Amino acid sequence: MLSEYLHYGLLAGLAIALLFAAITDMRRRQIDNWLNAGIALAAPLFWWSSGLSLWPGVALQLGIAVAAFAVFAGLFALKMMGGGDVKLLTALALWIEPTLFLKLLIVMALAGGVLTIVMGMWHIMRRQRDRIAVPYGVAIAFGGLWALGTHYLPTAGQSAGLG
Repeated sequence: MLSEYLHYGLLAGLAIALLFAAITDMRRRQIDNWLNAGIALAAPLFWWSSGLSLWPGVALQLGIAVAAFAVFAGLFALKMMGGGDVKLLTALALWIEPTLFLKLLIVMALAGGVLTIVMGMWHIMRRQRDRIAVPYGVAIAFGGLWALGTHYLPTAGQSAGLG
């Protein structure tokens, strides 16, 4: 029972961290290192509360995170993504199971596309000539919250014993 409370407490903490990342990225176009580190360092507690085995469970999560870092660091090197975004996605990969992480990336990309269009229209309406700075942490947070809401959190009816 205690591990179940810890499990859902960690998920709630991750949801709050994702919202905080989105807000700070909107305000300052920056996702703080301490926030990304906190998300990454809490992942082993989540693995334990989930009953994830060291092999292949934890090893697979670490592998996905390393692969995500490699791909997104490449995008950072090409100036297509911010460093905070790379670190946030890598930390998030430690939490989300591999098949769901791929779906998260699709949802994130769709949300990022909508965000880019909205930001572009706002930019044009304000007649600004400088480069558009899209706070992609918002799209990452949206994808992460989507994954949490659709996969990790119980439905209200089932948690109340009605399901």
